[in-house]
Amino acid sequence: MKHTALLSLAALLSGTALAAPETYVIDADHTLPRFSYSHFGYSTQVSRFDKTSGKIVLDRQAKTGLVEVVVDTASVNTGIPLFNEHIQGEDFLDSAKYPTMSFISNKFKFEGENPVAVDGTLTLKGITKPVTLTVTSFQCMPHPMLKKDACGANATAVIKRTDFNMGKYAPQVSDEITITIPVEAVKQ
Repeated sequence: MKHTALLSLAALLSGTALAAPETYVIDADHTLPRFSYSHFGYSTQVSRFDKTSGKIVLDRQAKTGLVEVVVDTASVNTGIPLFNEHIQGEDFLDSAKYPTMSFISNKFKFEGENPVAVDGTLTLKGITKPVTLTVTSFQCMPHPMLKKDACGANATAVIKRTDFNMGKYAPQVSDEITITIPVEAVKQ
């Protein structure tokens, strides 16, 4: 009887030991970070970045994770080529000097098995500041076309342009920028 109990305990512990972090690679075709801001109070303008890479590591049992997202700043897409060049200039992204921006985190907040917030650092234009992404939706399931497990989420944060040396025209053009990241990632 004692031997059976020890075997049962060993099986339970080994099952727990088998749970491990899962690594997902960002699907660049379905991860297009957006940013929006008030334009002189007339309207809310929305633009996006077309080139994103990175990975997400999740351990839902341990309630831990890691996020590494890198965005090509020259891929900014306002819908107007001349305005793209303006945003890539020294007053804003300065893409020639800072070709990427990144969000790095290893601190997740979970509710149940799902992350609801990710605390990390945003590095933009050579300046690194703490940023919390609020996860507004999260879903993991087999991808119907790729036949692999995949996860998707939407996350948002609000930052100030002036914190990243991009304050030209503030406050007429809003200092506050809302970042929205729709992300899809495929399990390795």
